[in-house]
Amino acid sequence: MISCALRVRSRRDKMLMYLKKRIILFSKKRLISISYFTTKLSPLFTSPPQPVSTMQSAAAETMNPAAVQSAAAEKHGRSRKKKKMNNVNTSSSPSSGKKRKGDDDDLRMEKPNKKSKGKVQLSNDNEVIAAAGENLTVAGGGDVGSGKVAVTASFLSDSRFDECSVSPLSLKGVKDAGYEKMTIVQEATLPVILEGKDVLAKAKTGTGKTVAFLLPSIEVVVKSPPSDPGQSQTPILVLVVCPTRELARQAAAEATKLLKYHPTIGAQVVIGGTKIVSEQKRIQKNPCQILVATPGRLKDHIAKTAGFASNLMGLKTFVIDEADRLLDMGFRKDIEEIITSVPKQRQTLMFSATIPKAVHQVCNVALKKDYEFINTVQEGTEETHSQVRQMHLIAPLDKHFSLLSVILKEHIADEVDYKVLVFCTTAMVTSLVASLLGKLDLNVREIYSRKKQGFRNRVSDEFRKSKRLILVTSDVSARGVDYPDVSLVVQLGIPADKELYIHRLGRTGRIGKEGKGILLLAPWEEFFLASTKDLPIEKAPVPSVDPDTEKKVEMTLSNVKMRFKKPAYKSLLGYYSTHEKCEKFKKKFGELANELSRCMGLDTPPAVSRLLLSKWGLENVPGLCSK
Repeated sequence: MISCALRVRSRRDKMLMYLKKRIILFSKKRLISISYFTTKLSPLFTSPPQPVSTMQSAAAETMNPAAVQSAAAEKHGRSRKKKKMNNVNTSSSPSSGKKRKGDDDDLRMEKPNKKSKGKVQLSNDNEVIAAAGENLTVAGGGDVGSGKVAVTASFLSDSRFDECSVSPLSLKGVKDAGYEKMTIVQEATLPVILEGKDVLAKAKTGTGKTVAFLLPSIEVVVKSPPSDPGQSQTPILVLVVCPTRELARQAAAEATKLLKYHPTIGAQVVIGGTKIVSEQKRIQKNPCQILVATPGRLKDHIAKTAGFASNLMGLKTFVIDEADRLLDMGFRKDIEEIITSVPKQRQTLMFSATIPKAVHQVCNVALKKDYEFINTVQEGTEETHSQVRQMHLIAPLDKHFSLLSVILKEHIADEVDYKVLVFCTTAMVTSLVASLLGKLDLNVREIYSRKKQGFRNRVSDEFRKSKRLILVTSDVSARGVDYPDVSLVVQLGIPADKELYIHRLGRTGRIGKEGKGILLLAPWEEFFLASTKDLPIEKAPVPSVDPDTEKKVEMTLSNVKMRFKKPAYKSLLGYYSTHEKCEKFKKKFGELANELSRCMGLDTPPAVSRLLLSKWGLENVPGLCSK
């Protein structure tokens, strides 16, 4: 017992020494003042060792998100007087829906909403220390390679989950999941949904909307009478439709967390890319009162799985998540067919980041005429999260890999628990970049559409749970996927459009945290910035790449196998040729081909089939090799 206590104290001393060194480093970089260290943190190093039990208790409190959140709120309350604010704009839909009070009255017309104001101020020097679960990170400035992550209180309200009319077991699950206070989105939508009303909610991704529709859905199941023991399958009472496999799996995982103390209620997920037979067996064998699905696979089960269609006839709540994206992806017909397969007497919830005309049209089919339209997106904040610092770099294409290496290594040096997403334009480029970074001794994973669903699931789960990891990805991770604590998003090359740029960037700065985004462009790609003039994208100085680093990247690239390089070259050529904004550059694609091949360490551009060149409209472009 004594030796165990000594080991614990030894580890504690080592950790304190490490913290001291980091704080001194931060002091030199002017990220935190010495005075702050002296007044706030020095007692840690001067107080006598605590008993093991006390140390364990303190550690448990530090690791508890609710405790950290409560302490931050208490500190905030002492530093300044709270002001009552209402930052949720609830109004009637332009086409239909019941009117709600605007800025001066809260959603339930009882008292003004209260919202935590900004970041927790800890000193007069505007030094901010942020607590997010188990992370304690100093926030401040930094260069291109850094990306300080800090939690702000701006996304949280002062309302607590235990103030909601939900069952004690559900509240216990919420608490175990680490939630205490509601986000602004949850505060605005939960009371209305719990009243049983149809809702169209305008809410950004990363603002807690998944819990906003799952928690009331669980209450629907809890309050439903038990199913007939003679039934071979439990009736499906809640159906959630998501646009992507990753988003569906994520929502089902969140439901499972919240159902921790409801052992008789089950949440299942059905998605494409997996065997439908295994899904059928799983649904028949396990409770499935809550089903999360992608549209195509859901239709397959309705048509092919015995008893599935009749099981949907008991449906009480129907959720359409990311409605705008579902429609953008061409699922409108599928959604309308699914609506005809579920009972008319139900509660329907629609969540969407934007409300275009197509979403209103689906509302007319899916929602009751007196549905509530709740807008949780403040005016002027619709496009990008304000806490994400956005920058762009312009550099020759053949310098991009060296610059990417420098950016990543600088960020890793500055951010202890870094978590980076690198977005590439095509699947084959993703594969090449991941191979290169891996050979440069970086901790890298890759994910793109050509990978099997099982592989994608494993990588996605690993990245979600891990720290100190880089995920190189195509646009399968661009929207709807919740990867917590992403500190940096790098976009290589021009995105397809401004909307995609915004969605990629939205993977960081989620749930009130700060992040950083870097867009790396070639000089001839600079035209893309004209479409983003209304976004706060700063021009960043190009980091210096020392000759040794440049030589190392070149040597490493030469060792990457041709099976990665040639497909990447062809896919990039195809991507640029079909990009809407690149049409005017087609006559110069011969020069671009040479630049692309040099960038990938190829001596000459690989030959492309005449069929492909014809498909891309490049058959008569001089300088392109054909076969």
